[in-house]
Amino acid sequence: MTGEFAHIVVMGVAGTGKTTIGEGVAEHFGLPFAEGDGFHSAANKEKMAAGHPLTDEDRWPWLRTLRDWMSSQAAQGRSSVVACSALRKVYRDILREADGEVFFVHLILPEDVNVERLSMRKGHFMRKGMLDSQLATLESLEEGEDGIEALNVGEPQQVVAEVLAVVEDRFGGLFSR
Repeated sequence: MTGEFAHIVVMGVAGTGKTTIGEGVAEHFGLPFAEGDGFHSAANKEKMAAGHPLTDEDRWPWLRTLRDWMSSQAAQGRSSVVACSALRKVYRDILREADGEVFFVHLILPEDVNVERLSMRKGHFMRKGMLDSQLATLESLEEGEDGIEALNVGEPQQVVAEVLAVVEDRFGGLFSR
């Protein structure tokens, strides 16, 4: 552990449970939580709602805003938890520019389970049909990227407990209440 603050980014394609797991981790540690979708511009949300995938040019400002939010938490003496797709390494590189260490939890699901979860969503701008573009864009964590993969098929509390065990082992007392 080299930093005074750490940010846990729960990542993955739409429907993998980033918000549920991220909120559970944040609640356990008493940390602020940011839902990355809330940081998208109105134009990005409209584009996705219309069924059009975002381009890198659409994503850069969004990722910088999330990075800056993470740094603002560190400036206030806090670590944080963020739910963000972070599909490509270059996107994660921007998030790693935040003050403090950044640890990724890549949630994965079998594709059929993912499709089923997305089809049950109501009122979300991310449409089930866009999963293919996200899966095509997804780059798994690479050697040297600080993080883990977690299969999110059990009860959310079980998955949160598994993530907590890894985070507590990795960061020691940093997240102790």
